[in-house]
Amino acid sequence: MTRSARPRSATIKDVAARVGMSPMTVSRVINGQAGVGPETRAAVEAAIRALDYTPNIAARNLVTAAEPKIGVIYSNPSAAFMSDFLIGVFEEASARGFRLVLLKGEGGRPPAQGRLADLAASGVGGFIVTPPLGESPALLRLLRETGLPIAAVGAHAVEDAICVRIDDRRAAYEMTQYLIGLGHRQLGFVAGNPDQAASVERLAGFYAAVREAGDVRALVAQGDFSFASGLAATEQLLDGPVLPSAIFASNDDMAAAAVSVAHRRQIDVPRELTVVGFDDTPGAVMLWPPLTTVHQPVRQLASEALRLLVAEIANATRPSTGRPDHVLEHAIVKRQSASHAQPPCQERALTQS
Repeated sequence: MTRSARPRSATIKDVAARVGMSPMTVSRVINGQAGVGPETRAAVEAAIRALDYTPNIAARNLVTAAEPKIGVIYSNPSAAFMSDFLIGVFEEASARGFRLVLLKGEGGRPPAQGRLADLAASGVGGFIVTPPLGESPALLRLLRETGLPIAAVGAHAVEDAICVRIDDRRAAYEMTQYLIGLGHRQLGFVAGNPDQAASVERLAGFYAAVREAGDVRALVAQGDFSFASGLAATEQLLDGPVLPSAIFASNDDMAAAAVSVAHRRQIDVPRELTVVGFDDTPGAVMLWPPLTTVHQPVRQLASEALRLLVAEIANATRPSTGRPDHVLEHAIVKRQSASHAQPPCQERALTQS
């Protein structure tokens, strides 16, 4: 990934290196803490002037404030995803003594610029952004202008941000392989929001497994991760000239919609139609039948993003080169919504209720 050239500001580590002391000692001087001799304090202050170092106010606030704050910016069509995300980030914040300031956008769009400016001015030390906002160029540009660190959950290789995600392509590939192993050769796939890298990666993983099998027909319908889009996409797949024996939806909300359409059409899941999802949200076990799905550890993604963000702020430094993405493990969770494909002689009749 290329980065725009810009002069690197002096960091607390540069000051520490100049005076031959630890960054912690320099931090004590900057924050006016006890335990530093007058000669040491004078040397640090001289190095600060010589390097034209500006202390990271956000980091100082996190060290000294009674109630340090992190801004959480979200706008996600999946209530199930957001429920898991908020539990994870709240638990981690509580354990670390941080307060979260929530700011919501509408319809997958970023909040208004004025509200973002108010959030930045409220004393937050950094931002956590949920999908799909973690890949919004307009939002990221505004957040970068604050100079505060950013953590983007579910995003892929975003410049100047900590990215915490799973391997979406591999996960979708493995789920598709599982369906093929059950004998399914006509696979429906409900794609997510095409503007999100995770959606692109999941579709790529699906196609990779289909190509590898060689004798599988791929039937793709477009969704946007919402339940309503899953309804429309499933109707499209079941009304097409080729009927899928299995439908793989890019998230659990859309998979739940597929099960709902099947029930309305009196199609038995999984005997006549296998349905699988992605995320393993709490709703996956509330369906009948319970949903086979990709387990994406949303709570852990949220808590890891906050942990990494706090660590970056507390270090009072920003990496001068691109950060690697932090990739957590996924798993295929097998439940009752998937079964072996029926023989061709047992083709079902699709009926509208």
